[in-house]
Amino acid sequence: MERKIGGKALNWADLGFEYVRTDWRFSARWRDGQWGEGKLLDCEIMPLHEGSPALHYAQECFEGMKAQSARDGRVLLFRPELNSERLKQAAGRLLMPEVPTDLFMRGVETAVRENREWIPPFGSGASLYVRPMLIGVGDNLGLRPAKEFEFRVFVSPVGPYYKQAGLAPIALAVSEMDRAAPHGTGNFKVGANYAGGLLATRKAQQQGASEALYLDAAERRYIDEAGSANILVVLRDGSLVTPRSAAILPSVTRRSLMQLAADRLGMPTTERPIDLRAEFDDFVEMGACGTAAVVSPIARIWFDGAWRAVNRKELGDDIKGSGVVGSVMQELYDLLTGIQQGEIAEDYGWIHEVKL
Repeated sequence: MERKIGGKALNWADLGFEYVRTDWRFSARWRDGQWGEGKLLDCEIMPLHEGSPALHYAQECFEGMKAQSARDGRVLLFRPELNSERLKQAAGRLLMPEVPTDLFMRGVETAVRENREWIPPFGSGASLYVRPMLIGVGDNLGLRPAKEFEFRVFVSPVGPYYKQAGLAPIALAVSEMDRAAPHGTGNFKVGANYAGGLLATRKAQQQGASEALYLDAAERRYIDEAGSANILVVLRDGSLVTPRSAAILPSVTRRSLMQLAADRLGMPTTERPIDLRAEFDDFVEMGACGTAAVVSPIARIWFDGAWRAVNRKELGDDIKGSGVVGSVMQELYDLLTGIQQGEIAEDYGWIHEVKL
């Protein structure tokens, strides 16, 4: 499926999770204790003072969302108020001014609306990724908060986060590194957490995995999260569990999937510490979830010097996994994407329509 935008041919089906420049972005400045109204910009380049705390001291945070096209032409956001709240929490942790919910929503809706030609059509397998961000700017040298801040929202059409299209199983490798300390910034969506994980991800990929898997920093026993996604596990008793830790990001996707599992699939759900080694043999299915990945089944994990297939008894002796997608992950994926695209009715109030 191909469309020409500004004279450029864009094949939605060939999109990866890469930056594509769109026409407009929204920007608002905080100075002298208050937020400006904000405006549209046609340039993707941000001029920054060389002393900006965002550059030196990582005083910046961000969010990730998707705008989806429904079959009837509506453009839908999924639970954007939770992204707004999470950005506020991160801002408070980094001594940054909170972005008011009305400004956050206006910025997101404006960026989506003004780039309507870049929204992939229903059924294309692509979506419009929305990136709200908040950074400390202006002249500064000492370790202290910025005097000014910029809230910006840009968008980019994207395809699947992992190279495999659709619901293809992935592999994880347990990292020898720690992602974040429980009382640090691990449960906030701040850029420094991700920069620190780049090396772990590269090492995992060199081992043949898609992504790194982190264990808790204290005992290195309990699952925290993958480098760019939260974790879900289906156990042999039929329950769905997810790690509980003060060092992991409170994912909007994970929260929603756990509720769907309980309400729509009738599964017992629990958020608790998960001991990888002690409980691995009880894993029937495992998945990585997040805004970008949605749900990606995990077929195998590298830990303690060997590859181990999730639910090896059912998958057979192939330690790389059979590539079969488990029924629970498939159902959760279908439910969530169906709701996000307006195909499945929901009474939670999760869907927010952007009026074009």
